[in-house]
Amino acid sequence: MNKIKRLAGETLIYGLGSILPRVLNFLLVPLHTIDMFNRVEYGEVTKLYAFVGVINIVYMFGMETAYFRFATKPGTNAQRVFNLAQTSVVLISGSLTFVLLVFANPIAASLQISNPQFITWLTLTMLIDAVVAIPFARLRLEKKAKLFATIKIINVLTLIALNFYFLKLNYDPTVGIGYVFLANLIANALFLLFFIKTIISWRPAWDGSISLQMFHYAWPVMLTGVAGMINEMFSRQMLDWWLPENYYAGVTSKEAGGIFGACYKFAVFMNLGIQAFRYAAEPFFFSHANDKTSPLLFAKVNHYFILTCCIVLLAVSINVDILKQIFIGEQYWLAIPIVPVLLLAYLFLGVYYNMSVWFKLTDKTYYGTLITILGAIVTVVGNFWLIPIWGFMGSALAALLCYFTMVVACYVSGQRFYPIPYTVLKDVGYIVATYSLLTVVNWIALPNPWVATTFHVVVVLVFMGIVYLLERKNLLSPSP
Repeated sequence: MNKIKRLAGETLIYGLGSILPRVLNFLLVPLHTIDMFNRVEYGEVTKLYAFVGVINIVYMFGMETAYFRFATKPGTNAQRVFNLAQTSVVLISGSLTFVLLVFANPIAASLQISNPQFITWLTLTMLIDAVVAIPFARLRLEKKAKLFATIKIINVLTLIALNFYFLKLNYDPTVGIGYVFLANLIANALFLLFFIKTIISWRPAWDGSISLQMFHYAWPVMLTGVAGMINEMFSRQMLDWWLPENYYAGVTSKEAGGIFGACYKFAVFMNLGIQAFRYAAEPFFFSHANDKTSPLLFAKVNHYFILTCCIVLLAVSINVDILKQIFIGEQYWLAIPIVPVLLLAYLFLGVYYNMSVWFKLTDKTYYGTLITILGAIVTVVGNFWLIPIWGFMGSALAALLCYFTMVVACYVSGQRFYPIPYTVLKDVGYIVATYSLLTVVNWIALPNPWVATTFHVVVVLVFMGIVYLLERKNLLSPSP
């Protein structure tokens, strides 16, 4: 258990660096959705960040994972691998940035964006993210989680301050939603200051053998990330395509995208935990790849990960009626019923990330691409069939079906090449029990919000107590 406890400790620190900033960033949702932007404008912000999410992954080209893989190989010069990875990312991201800046006007026109300057700001933001991606990865590999967390927290505090400054104190309607992108660019520029020594010490390098091996390893990871981001982000675009007119009275298809995007943000409570875990787990998995007990260790990590996600799923789902009043405007409440389904979908996405360790350690990263393409197909087909029937809920169910399919495909293929003794029945039992409990609790009508909140807190604490009693023996076990 010592290794798992260390992983949990690092995850907690990374959580401060990812969960806390994103929770603070979530405070911008009321500013954007209640105070400043209408549903059409917020839908445009959502659409642009959907494209940014996909392009950002191409900028990184999977080199973070390749860096972990090659830097942890026995006898490897870690600094040499860092230089090679950084060189690759800078070359790729620099080339893409040049293309996007040159064609900013036609890109803006094709996306029906009124101001091409938005494309420029977002492109430069992506370039900065790419330049600092490998330095951030090195902090993770060197287990400098506290420094990582500090940088992330300073970044988001700056982002929040800039949003309030631009939108409340220095607002120009001709810029409008552009202030969201400008604030992001300025805040991310601070990353360059934090990593100035690292960037200056970087020596561009190319190795005809190692560099090509890293590219061969990384490009399927990149394709996997692109397909995964399409799964996650373009469900909102599919609403624009396939939601029938007047499905929701008085709501246009463009407004529907903004409503769905605002409620989708509640999945951040699950997604942030997954992201924090990934920050700690990815270097953890690679550093323990050669241990004889690693399959058992990875299985236990996945089990406790699922238990934690079940608690988040329950806590957020039964309190969503309170949370919606705090974080989003009433005009966005129409899609609130999708939140428990999306949280469950993200739980399965987190399980997939855990199980994907097998193809990263066996250098069969192309399996990740195949599995994620399968997920993308399920997403498109699911949205096509379900959105006209169930609207917002149809899109949420398509996401759930996608990630569940990816988990099954990853598990089946992984057991063939890198068997890991996952406690499948036990884990599924916890997930089913959690969702059943939250469904029952949400059926119970209580007289006022204070009574409801108190009851929900008690339910979560009792659930955690039961989980602890059931897992107490394993938690106290000295095994890895």
